[in-house]
Amino acid sequence: MAKKSYKSMDEFAGACGVSRPTLSKYFHDPSNVKEVTRKRIEAALKKSNFEPNLFARHLNRKRTRNIGVLVPTISDPFYVQVVTLIELELRARGFWPIQISCHTRPDLEEEAIRTLLALKVAGAIVAPLGAGSRASTLQRLTDTIPVVCFDSPASFDLPYVGNDNAQSVAAMVQYLCRSGEPPVFLEIPQVNENSGERQESYRATMLKEGHEPLVIDCETPASWEFERLGFEQMQTILKRDGLPGRTLFCANDRFAFGAMAAAFAAGLKIGRGEGCDVRIAGHDDHPLSRYTCPPLTTMAQNAGAIAATSVEILLRRIDDLDEGRPMQDDKVILEATLVMRESA
Repeated sequence: MAKKSYKSMDEFAGACGVSRPTLSKYFHDPSNVKEVTRKRIEAALKKSNFEPNLFARHLNRKRTRNIGVLVPTISDPFYVQVVTLIELELRARGFWPIQISCHTRPDLEEEAIRTLLALKVAGAIVAPLGAGSRASTLQRLTDTIPVVCFDSPASFDLPYVGNDNAQSVAAMVQYLCRSGEPPVFLEIPQVNENSGERQESYRATMLKEGHEPLVIDCETPASWEFERLGFEQMQTILKRDGLPGRTLFCANDRFAFGAMAAAFAAGLKIGRGEGCDVRIAGHDDHPLSRYTCPPLTTMAQNAGAIAATSVEILLRRIDDLDEGRPMQDDKVILEATLVMRESA
């Protein structure tokens, strides 16, 4: 038997025998209506194919339950991992995530922010593009709604949840120094503040361990194509002067993937075992790092805590704004965990 169709909330409310405001309360939170009313609505839903227009319903409110999630790129599995966790956290709390990528382009980041404002999102969780961002772009968003940054802090004071780069890089450098030859640091382009913080920690830890730091900068324009850059940088190193050391610490895992591919193409054996030519380590515990050959030694960021904490801070700030309370500029820095695998 075909399920009955309804054209509007008013029509469906009449079929349920409840008022339109009562039906709206049910769709906002079923626990807000009496049990007998809830059962009546749910029985009618089972016999129909009615679905409320959530977007239109939200636009009629002073504040919607939509949350913007903006990232530099959706091609990076690390962002996919964190955003997936953010989405699940938001949905569990009754909010609807609207995800947009700026595809590493400043003009698209600005367009994305205009779109989120047009959609009247209640707040936003943002991984800033970083060095390529236009100065006023993020400020326009924060002037209107609560915003929390993750992965990389904004260029001005905003709530932020991210990795403790000083701790994580120091832990990796100490491990590499004590398990073999001290590492050379392969830098990535300075696309955001993470790369600078990681290099600073590398230099400080090497000196503390009694070794002279050696940083090889990536001699290319800023780009997020880290695998390609790592491959080309390693090729250049091998052709120019050969390996500067037998242990390489890459600023992130994606750069390490490219460096490993170039080393393999040059006939080098990667690993920490006997007969290996070079050890290579990375940072982030990219979801694919355990599947490289050999598996990549890295520092695992706490993706679950980054997602959950970002959502918690944002929703608290939205509540504070609604209740007229002052909003705190929270900053939560999370430690990473050393993951030892065969590459180093």
